[in-house]
Amino acid sequence: MAETHFDDWTATHMEVLWPELYEASAIDPAVAFLAALAGSGGALEFGIGTGRVAIPLRRAGTAVHGIELSAAMAGRLHTDAGALSIGVTVGDFATSRVEGRFRLVYLVRNTITNLTTQAEQVLCFRNAAEHLEPGGHFVIENYVPELRRLPPGETTHLFEVSPTHVGFETYDLARQIAVSTHHWIVDGQHRQFSSPHRYVWPSELDLMALMAGMVLVQRWADWDRTAFDGESRSHVSVWQKPPGGR
Repeated sequence: MAETHFDDWTATHMEVLWPELYEASAIDPAVAFLAALAGSGGALEFGIGTGRVAIPLRRAGTAVHGIELSAAMAGRLHTDAGALSIGVTVGDFATSRVEGRFRLVYLVRNTITNLTTQAEQVLCFRNAAEHLEPGGHFVIENYVPELRRLPPGETTHLFEVSPTHVGFETYDLARQIAVSTHHWIVDGQHRQFSSPHRYVWPSELDLMALMAGMVLVQRWADWDRTAFDGESRSHVSVWQKPPGGR
């Protein structure tokens, strides 16, 4: 069952907790990439959050709608004047439907892993395909699981240590679940945030796409179209719904 871990406090502190995601170097290439795929058509964002990508994409001329499970995140989005023309459906992006078809459906920054079962992730691909126009594209930005970085016998990967933030993932290899835990010092106070994620390999996503009637047409290491290879720690993958589809 879908579950959100993003409450009011987290929604209002996103730029404090993850400042690197709000830098132009993180946003501008993603917006340019997505706008090129959308063309003159509309875009649907799964897990739109507070509009980090959707708002600048709308400003670039693409009509955007979003699906978001957290009412707190959706509410925060609509405090931005740039989001006034962005519609948001509060619900689970694996199953929630919105009216119309889109040229582009996209899901950024590892959000596919918020669906913590394989069945839910399969439904997400099916939902994306059902929302796409024939010839439209589904885009996912996701990390490559960090299992190679685990020492033998260990299950925890420490990915950041700073004076104000400690972040680590604990892997359950049997269930394909990684629990992401963050400890922050914000305004002199300690805050902890933990959430489970179903990590997933690019090849498994490709199979989910095929099951939904889509085929892989591009895969890059990042939004700047760096070549994807065996050392890449993330990927931006693009699947297409056949032009002759329904």
